[in-house]
Amino acid sequence: MATKGVGMANKGPSFGLSRQVQDKIDSKYDTELEQILVEWISRQCGSGVGKPEAGKTGFQTWLKDGCVLSELINSLFTGDKPVKKIASSPAAFKQMEQISQFLNASEKYGVTKTDMFQTVDLWEGKDLAAVQRTLSALGSLAITKEEGTYKGEANWFFKKAQENKRDFSDDQMKAGKNVIGLQMGSNQGASQEGMSYGRPRQIM
Repeated sequence: MATKGVGMANKGPSFGLSRQVQDKIDSKYDTELEQILVEWISRQCGSGVGKPEAGKTGFQTWLKDGCVLSELINSLFTGDKPVKKIASSPAAFKQMEQISQFLNASEKYGVTKTDMFQTVDLWEGKDLAAVQRTLSALGSLAITKEEGTYKGEANWFFKKAQENKRDFSDDQMKAGKNVIGLQMGSNQGASQEGMSYGRPRQIM
């Protein structure tokens, strides 16, 4: 006989080690970064997305259904928008699906997998610092790409390092092959004369 109201989605308060782990994750959440991210998202998407209540819970609630995130990623693309349908829904699976669309579009934009949060990090509030990390990486990319879509302050995010590609002519490449790097040294005139390796082993 099934017990009414019991399911995998219901989770009580965490104790012991799981509480310590959650406290450590929570301590990485940056309230100053939250203010920057909220201001950037509001500027980027316009007044239609509103602003959250200050604090971690308000930030999570604002982003939880995935709609604000989808508006954000769409605002960074100049041509075709990656998230075709943005619709708020009370259904949990629809909200998670909307978050997944944001994550896929962010990866397409250039955010690395190591900078990505997992859907549960946001939806269940497991690791909102990871959500901040993803949004910061997105902001950094937007500044770095200089496509004219970024609407925030230049000092809010770091510019990502760009590849410094060099083109050498064939003559320069051939000339480079004749140069011996200093780290290679030279063994010209080297011998073991005068070197001591300790006393020879006496075998009796």
